[in-house]
Amino acid sequence: MKIDKSTITLPLPTDELFERKEKFWRVKLPKDFVDFMKENNGGRPIDGAFKCNNHEYAIDRFLCLLRTPRDNTLGMYDMDVTLTQLEDRLTDNEDLIGADILPIAVLFAGDFVCLDFREDRENPKVVVWNHEESAELEPITYFIANTFSEFISKVE
Repeated sequence: MKIDKSTITLPLPTDELFERKEKFWRVKLPKDFVDFMKENNGGRPIDGAFKCNNHEYAIDRFLCLLRTPRDNTLGMYDMDVTLTQLEDRLTDNEDLIGADILPIAVLFAGDFVCLDFREDRENPKVVVWNHEESAELEPITYFIANTFSEFISKVE
């Protein structure tokens, strides 16, 4: 998959920022995802379509990681900002501290590609989170891939 380099959100995330986010979310982000974000933070794919659940989805843009989202014109695309807006719809655990389903990319029409940590806090699956079908404490997701690299290989 190729990313339009002119759409990358700066500054690029640092190891320290990733470590801070992992502690806050109580997950271990996959190395392939971290490496991707260090080069393509918030970027828009040139060709970003994939098939899942008998649908074709188009990636509008990947979310970004920013130290201070409010100080950046693209702060609305920060992973934490998005997580905060959707939080009760991204878990089925009302006592959750951290993140279960972490949005990583905006899809055309309001859905998101997410890392799903519900089964494994260190090896998330990649899923589509459906915004229309999901409700508070009732997230509806569709499996895409077992790893981020496998997901990237499916994007055309």
